[in-house]
Amino acid sequence: MAAAAGVVLAGGRSSRMGVPKAALEWHRSTLLARTVGILARATGGPVVVVRASGQDLPELPKGTVVVDDPRDGRGPVQGIAAGLAALDGRADAAFISSTDLPFLHPAFIRRVLRALDERAETDVALPVARGYRQPLAAAYRVRLAARAERLVEEDRLRPAFLFDECVVERLDDDALKADALIAALDPDLDSVLNVNTPADYREARARPAPAVTVQRLGALARADGGSGPRTVRAATVDEAAGAVGLAFDRQVTAALNGDQITRDGSTPLAAGDAVFFLSADFLSGDAGG
Repeated sequence: MAAAAGVVLAGGRSSRMGVPKAALEWHRSTLLARTVGILARATGGPVVVVRASGQDLPELPKGTVVVDDPRDGRGPVQGIAAGLAALDGRADAAFISSTDLPFLHPAFIRRVLRALDERAETDVALPVARGYRQPLAAAYRVRLAARAERLVEEDRLRPAFLFDECVVERLDDDALKADALIAALDPDLDSVLNVNTPADYREARARPAPAVTVQRLGALARADGGSGPRTVRAATVDEAAGAVGLAFDRQVTAALNGDQITRDGSTPLAAGDAVFFLSADFLSGDAGG
């Protein structure tokens, strides 16, 4: 996959929500922090948060790049332009998301980004999921920054104007669910389910946390009597540790799906994740046996 990154449009105060969506609580974190964390996991590149000038943001994962939208109230194309411009020279492509996609799955992000790899001429990979185009759950070439900025200057503010000037690969429900991981882990394409009203938020927050597999390794397994993998409900690494009686402190490290090491308990989890816990000195080779 070409070097990829993430962009999150933080938005502002929603007239229907009454509060900034970015700061809404999500399993002892916030919607914005979760979205940033999921994008960081799925892309491996930097994640840019585009905010209104001076907008207060909740605490964000380490390494998040925050840029101010230079023109307030100019809509998503302005945010897309600002986010892509911030990635110039740092990535070839970006998955661009709104803040309020609490069920966004890494498998969905990777599938959409992969569409850019499949055809070099494709500028935008646009999901058409659950009956709607999803411009804020789509992949864009970073090279589109100047084009998007020009459209804003011309007062052409809808994403459709950008798509009219691009080569767009549309991914319908069938194309998305042909991916085995999406079919298994996000079969209803809840990745694009957003929260626009207080009722939407309450309904989403009432859902159970993702089902993940957790296992202790090494000394932690011996301390637990050697029990094998367990399926638990957890939205973060810290919640997963607590579900198996662990305190996720400086003495414990987590490995996600065998390929990502973290000591950040707020790291978000998604359905189907496997979390392996081991003592922090295990990786240095100091753990015995």
